[in-house]
Amino acid sequence: MGRQNRGTNAGPQDKQHFSHSHILKLIVNPTETLICNACEKPNNSHTPFYGCNTCQYFLHDNCFNAPRFINHSSHPSHPLTLHQIPSYSSRSYTCKACGSAGNGFCFSCAACEFDIHLQCASSPSSILVNNHPHQLELHFGSPYEDKNIKYNCDMCNVIMNRDDWLYYCAGCDFGSHLHCAITSPEVGVFPKQHRPIPNSNPNPSQNSNSSWNSHANEAVEMINSVNDDHDRLIAAQIRAQIDARSRRAILDSI
Repeated sequence: MGRQNRGTNAGPQDKQHFSHSHILKLIVNPTETLICNACEKPNNSHTPFYGCNTCQYFLHDNCFNAPRFINHSSHPSHPLTLHQIPSYSSRSYTCKACGSAGNGFCFSCAACEFDIHLQCASSPSSILVNNHPHQLELHFGSPYEDKNIKYNCDMCNVIMNRDDWLYYCAGCDFGSHLHCAITSPEVGVFPKQHRPIPNSNPNPSQNSNSSWNSHANEAVEMINSVNDDHDRLIAAQIRAQIDARSRRAILDSI
C-alpha cells in the first residue's frame, strides 16, 4: 500500500505566519464573529481574514503583514519588536499610547518596558474628524508645557491621562483621545522599518577596498560624463562655425 501524502495541502491563498505553527487559510464570509488574535478586534467583512480552525487562531490580513521591527517616533531611543505574546508573567500589558490593557500582539521595547497596540503603532501622524474643522496632529503625551495641567477630551468630555497619546489642534486648543478621533481603529500603515542589512563580506579590509573601488568607479563615470558633455559642446560649436562659413561663402559667390 502506498503512503499517503501528509502535507499541509496549502492552497495558493493560504499563508504561514511566524506566530503559528499551522498554515492559515483564507476565510471568506465567515458565518460567525471571529476575533483576531493579534489586535483582539472582530473580523471585518471588507478585509481578508486568515485562520486555523483547528486551533481557533485568526489574523486580519493587515495584522498578518505587520512588520517584525519598527522605529517609532514615540520611542526614538530603541526599535520596537513585534511580540506575539506579552513578555510579562501576567501575559498582558498596558499600552503606553492609549492606556488600555492588551493581551494580543504588541510592539515592545523590553529594555524600557514600553508596549503599544498594533492599532496605536499605526496611528496616522495627522487626521481630520467631523467634530473639528482643522487637521489634528498626533502628540505623544500632554501638548502643554506645564505637564501638570489637566484637560478633557473635546469629543467625549472625559479627563485625559497626561501620558496618553492624543490628537490635538494647537490653534484651537482642541484635543481628542485616539479612540474618539478614530472611531473604527484598524491596523494600517506602520512607520518605515529599518532592518539590519547582513554583511555578505566578513573581511572589513575587503569591504573598505570594495567601498573605495565603488567610489572610484563613480568618480570615473562622472568624469567621463563631463568629458562626453564637453565633447558634444565643442562639436556643436564647430558645426555652427562650419554652417556660418558656408552661408558666408554662398553669399559671397552671389
